[in-house]
Amino acid sequence: MNSTKKSLHSFVTRPYSPQASSVADPKAYPKLTVVTPSFNQAQYLERTIVSVLNQNYPNLEYFIMDGGSTDGSLEIIKKYEPYLAGWVSEKDGGQTDAINKGFRRATGDYVAFQNSDDVFAPDAFSHIADAWRKAPSTDVFFGDMYIIDEADVILEEMRAPKFCVECQLYEGMQVFNQSLFIRRNRLEQFGLLDESLRFVIDYEIVARLGVQPAMQFQHVKGFWGGFRVQPDAKSSTIAATVGLQEHKLVKEKYLPMLTSSLGASFWQRYCRVRKLLTFVLKGEWGYVRHRLNLNRSRQ
Repeated sequence: MNSTKKSLHSFVTRPYSPQASSVADPKAYPKLTVVTPSFNQAQYLERTIVSVLNQNYPNLEYFIMDGGSTDGSLEIIKKYEPYLAGWVSEKDGGQTDAINKGFRRATGDYVAFQNSDDVFAPDAFSHIADAWRKAPSTDVFFGDMYIIDEADVILEEMRAPKFCVECQLYEGMQVFNQSLFIRRNRLEQFGLLDESLRFVIDYEIVARLGVQPAMQFQHVKGFWGGFRVQPDAKSSTIAATVGLQEHKLVKEKYLPMLTSSLGASFWQRYCRVRKLLTFVLKGEWGYVRHRLNLNRSRQ
């Protein structure tokens, strides 16, 4: 774990140095569009940008949609302007509006958003490309996620099982935006992010796509992203109020769309057992013990 912590920190702080692509055909890689919404996060923004560019991915489109920052963010953005597909700095309707502006400009096969205080982990994009080559019809790729602190130290690992929409709705968030790529034409088909929401936009879009018939989700092993715990993050300021209210609204909206006739009590038990068995069968005993002890401490 110590080497992993060091490698994440060095990856997101290592100065970006453009490399000549050794890839004969960039089209052998799915085109990935990443959008970063930004507003007065200069303390972390450069690490987010570097975590995207240091992937050295041969078929990348990267937009930064800034809401009119006044804290030095623009100087950081301009520093990397030659490597961006585009950027703006203007008053917007908030985080979700900014992301959707970027998605409307996207031309990638798959799109993602990474907030201006979060980061991608090393080799995240290559994991997506490898998975796509094996299953190119996949609609949603997602990986595992770190929880990190202000200094990029890994505080926690969040490992995900195979996607289950019933567990998404009855148990809670199964997929996190820090490690999530969605086929762009599925967003065109079912709509962009819900701009009426302030907190659970990733939970809502995953639930909305999850209840659609024949939607193909694939979990790909590996840690793709890092969610940063810091005092000004929305998770620190509105999670217990707005977050809970929005979560309840989304759950109530999509529960009637489930095809299962089994009730909440079954699915809540099933989801807990399913998650436990997923990691037991993988032999990840240390992670299982850690999560069980953590759950007990919260009770």
